[in-house]
Amino acid sequence: MTASSNASSALSTAQSPTAAAPPMVRIRAARKRFGSLEVLKGVDLDVDAGQTVVVLGPSGSGKSTLLRCVNHLESLDGGSIRVDGELIGFRTRGDRVLALHKREIARQRREIGMVFQQFNLFPHLTVLQNVIEAPVGVRGEPKAEARERAQALLERVGLADKADSYPRRLSGGQQQRVAIARALAMRPKLMLFDEPTSSLDPELVGEVLTTMKDLARDGLTMIVVTHEIGFARQVADRVVFMDGGLVVESGTPEEVIGNPRNPRTRAFLSRVA
Repeated sequence: MTASSNASSALSTAQSPTAAAPPMVRIRAARKRFGSLEVLKGVDLDVDAGQTVVVLGPSGSGKSTLLRCVNHLESLDGGSIRVDGELIGFRTRGDRVLALHKREIARQRREIGMVFQQFNLFPHLTVLQNVIEAPVGVRGEPKAEARERAQALLERVGLADKADSYPRRLSGGQQQRVAIARALAMRPKLMLFDEPTSSLDPELVGEVLTTMKDLARDGLTMIVVTHEIGFARQVADRVVFMDGGLVVESGTPEEVIGNPRNPRTRAFLSRVA
């Protein structure tokens, strides 16, 4: 991301006065390219605190790249992303846009939990040790306090009896629920889910989706990239359809899934429904 007029304009838009309750996530004119391939072409998206927003779209539409930019695993080439009012990955000095130091980026990431397609658990650590690793090692929480909260989180995701097990002894669905507990252990203000059920056998998908539904009912702010249309219909406050690096349709599940206006949305849903 450079201090181009395009980026500066997007930042100015993101800083303009808003209503009394600003969104938890505000994305403005987000652009990202890999070499000659432009993956995000100017994405605008707001997510209010406590909302569950489900992002649908075909492979290559930019969904996962957008999520990775929200916690700065990928750096924007233009536009801006703010979480709870804070510009992610960058700071402004006058009309210049400057990259944050790695320490500041790490601090921002502590507030944003992310669950990936792969579970990425430490195989040499027990379930409980996996969950307390970041709170103790990154946040510096006392181990006893972290263990107590980890036990509560494992109970929340239905795995209290697996605290002393190693990941290799768990099913894929159980491992993904441990990954969710691990992300929640950092007390994030925002959770990102990047196709969390795509690598699971069909019979294991339901247990992960049930955990995510419980989180939505508890009011956790979530952005979920998924092809699970039933989950989107039941749980989402808003559904966003992306195609070709752009948001082409957004609305309630009833609007986007039940009565899509855009031909690309209709074609996608006819294939996956």
